Amino acid sequence: MRVGEPAVDRGPDMTVPAAAGRGAPTAGVANRLPSLTGLRWIAALLVFGFHAGTMRIIAEPDYRAVVDALFTLGLSGVQFFFILSGFVLVWSARPGQRRRDFWRRRVAKIYPNHLVLWAAALLVALWFADPISPAAAVENLLLLQAWDPRPGWFYSVNTVSWSLSCEVFFYLCLPLALPLLRRARPALLWALVVAVPLLILALWPAQALVPEASRWWFTQIFPPVRSLEFWMGAAAAELMRRGSWRGPGLAGASVIFVVTWVAAAQWIRAELWTTLLAVAYLLVITAAADADVRGRRSPWRSRPLVWLGEVSFSFYLVHVLVMTTVLRWSGDWGVGFTGWRGPAVVLGFLLVTLFLAGLLHRYVETPMMRRWARRRRPPSVETGPVEAGSGDAGSGGAGTAGAGPAPVLPGQRRGAVDTERRSAYADR
Repeated sequence: MRVGEPAVDRGPDMTVPAAAGRGAPTAGVANRLPSLTGLRWIAALLVFGFHAGTMRIIAEPDYRAVVDALFTLGLSGVQFFFILSGFVLVWSARPGQRRRDFWRRRVAKIYPNHLVLWAAALLVALWFADPISPAAAVENLLLLQAWDPRPGWFYSVNTVSWSLSCEVFFYLCLPLALPLLRRARPALLWALVVAVPLLILALWPAQALVPEASRWWFTQIFPPVRSLEFWMGAAAAELMRRGSWRGPGLAGASVIFVVTWVAAAQWIRAELWTTLLAVAYLLVITAAADADVRGRRSPWRSRPLVWLGEVSFSFYLVHVLVMTTVLRWSGDWGVGFTGWRGPAVVLGFLLVTLFLAGLLHRYVETPMMRRWARRRRPPSVETGPVEAGSGDAGSGGAGTAGAGPAPVLPGQRRGAVDTERRSAYADR
């Protein structure tokens, strides 16, 4: 069995899959999904704002109230990343890649940045003479910490890397699950999309079955639980690639998201937040992808936003370490800054973190991807759609009448399209 290639690795280079859903892209649309790259930056910014708020950097009550109103739900940006990851990996899946090639690419994508931040976090701990648990450090290095329910262990070393531990679990599972997704009937995929928000809601009463000390870990960290969001995105992508997805356009989805965000922050009980936001995020992701494929207007694919989205992974890994290190070094940890200095410090942290993320993306992430993520052999020539039920990543399975090779744009020959597709993948 072969697994599809993720196109999320390099920001705007999100190539349109074999079946583009309800109709082919217009002639002026590149085989990319840049709007999803731009949206990645918005999600990273939400997480940054949430952490800036919880660190109480801003002491002025009026200013702090603004930050709290905007970023109270910012931690859900990780939820967006998980849904997006499932969507893009299935959306861009194509025949011709072996499991080990897929896993090698995923390691090449996440591990170099993780290793640099792991080492940096340990050096900071040594500088401040913090106690270091060798077992926790090794667990974090191997990205196993999300499986450890002991308080503090899943947030060890570089705090935010727990989400990478979850992603590793998703990546290991995807090659096994993808053939099932390809064969599943649309009704089953829709059932999965609908069931996931309900399962997320059910976690609130279900956590009573878990020891109280482990409830946060179980609902927020435990990889199988967090994989619900990943599979929700995966099922939606499979429906879209078959042309079976039905959802609002980008404008409508954006309005739904804003209304959901405001209502959840102001009036809705916390138990419902993750359920409602999972639906809102999925609608925005699918609508943005559809807008790119059809060549429709999207505010998320401007050049600055695409660049910010490209560095968002590095930004996410760096931001907490930068803020905590500087605040501890300056003696301002837990104190807060009065007046205009609070917002100015937060803005300074944003710019410094963005600068460091740009360096990390350019000199670590990108070179390692180029070196380790290339194909080891030329891809096989694709002459047409793979037979249904073959078990290949490109197999449509039951109910996939729309599956097939990349759509031919006006004035193009089939061979030219196939060559273009292979060329687009060759440099990834």
